[in-house]
Amino acid sequence: MTRRSCTLYAVGVICGTLLVVGIGLVVSQVCRTFIHNRLKKEIVLVEGSRVFESWKSPPPPVYMEYFFFNVTNVNEFLEKGAKPVVKQIGPYTYREYRTKDNVSMVENGEKVSAYNTKSFVFLREKSVGDPAVDNITTVNIPAWAVMNELKGSFFKASMVGMWMTSLGSGLFTTRTVDELLWGYPDPLLERIASLKAVETVFGLMYKARTALQISSHSFVLDFKNGSNSGEFVYHTGEQNYMDYGHVETWKGQRKLDFWTSNQSNSINGSDGSAFHPLLDKNERIYIFTPDLCRSIHMEFEKDVEVKGIPAYRFTPPRSVLASKEENPANAGFCVTPKECLGTGLLKVSPCRKGAPVVASFPHFYLGEEKYVAAIEGMSPKREHHQTYLDLNPTVVIDDASAARVHKLLLIVTLVSNFPLLIVGLGAIMLAIFMILLYRAHKQKTSNEEDTSYSPVSDKEKEDPQNGTYIGLTAKSEPQE
Repeated sequence: MTRRSCTLYAVGVICGTLLVVGIGLVVSQVCRTFIHNRLKKEIVLVEGSRVFESWKSPPPPVYMEYFFFNVTNVNEFLEKGAKPVVKQIGPYTYREYRTKDNVSMVENGEKVSAYNTKSFVFLREKSVGDPAVDNITTVNIPAWAVMNELKGSFFKASMVGMWMTSLGSGLFTTRTVDELLWGYPDPLLERIASLKAVETVFGLMYKARTALQISSHSFVLDFKNGSNSGEFVYHTGEQNYMDYGHVETWKGQRKLDFWTSNQSNSINGSDGSAFHPLLDKNERIYIFTPDLCRSIHMEFEKDVEVKGIPAYRFTPPRSVLASKEENPANAGFCVTPKECLGTGLLKVSPCRKGAPVVASFPHFYLGEEKYVAAIEGMSPKREHHQTYLDLNPTVVIDDASAARVHKLLLIVTLVSNFPLLIVGLGAIMLAIFMILLYRAHKQKTSNEEDTSYSPVSDKEKEDPQNGTYIGLTAKSEPQE
């Protein structure tokens, strides 16, 4: 067998092997299954796993932007009953650090407990002003809370009314952004504290910060204890990857006790910091948020990109905060049958010590038109006020994290497409094999033409010993 024949056979064998193996891998999805199994094994909340440290201290930065509605017609509202007019002011931006403290494995390593601690650092360059200087006129939440608590007692309500008058405490208050966010000693609460044990400091984010004030000339550090929202126990995902990051208990409870139905009191999903691998677009993801004292769900909306990284955008549908008439499943969120708000609002008084606090999406987005019309200055727009979660990642991602994710995605893509690469290489070898086969056939035909012979004489010669022979000579080209 000639060297050319060996090469031809070798190419044919390699070509056939690559095509058979490649097509077999594509059909059986061995590489895809390998990647999925590897992800299920690696993405677990146990010591030594790839995600454990980043789960405890997430590297991508989280920015919290706070906006306030400044009431501009307090006197007209109080004296004439005019429609309140508000002007949005913000953002006041803070870098939020989310860490999980006192992390420990429980139940033989199947679950992990931790406290979610948040600290905040003010970012002047991303804010509209100085929170220590800028004043906001808004409702006096402590005063409203006290009056709501005493509305059933004429004597106590009258006494509180006199206290408010003497203290100059009204239904509205003007405070700095810092005071409204991080807390201030309220004179009415201090007066009540002399009779009853109550918290005398009020702030929307009281006990939940480390504040960093920065001016153009200097900076002042004001470190305070970061707060946590109680102990969480999470599933590690080791038993079932679908349970990765799911909340098992909060403050030792598997169910809440704020609401009036088992469904409303259910603790579902994760805390929003982690989601199971291999997320599907058709899934409904659940998030338990202590700020709302309930679980909410989100549904896939569209594919997006964050710094070139593909992600799924999930958003809460209108049904999450729909009225009980529109969504009967929400009937359990009514504080009482008479205190059941319409679509777009959720009264969170049960978990706010009875304070008359109502939650909604910004500008009453996805809410009933009557709420938007009741306050001048509301202008709900989807592009500005929609709540959404991009997975992955869930927040604004820094360039270093984006580069790492790009590298991981490249590895996953290469491994997942490895069978296609084999098929492609097999196709190239097939093309080479066909070319070599054609050239071999053409060369054989040419050789047959070049080695033709003709008899030397028309007469056969006899050899007494060896028999008859015929003399041959190569054909010559006919001359012109």
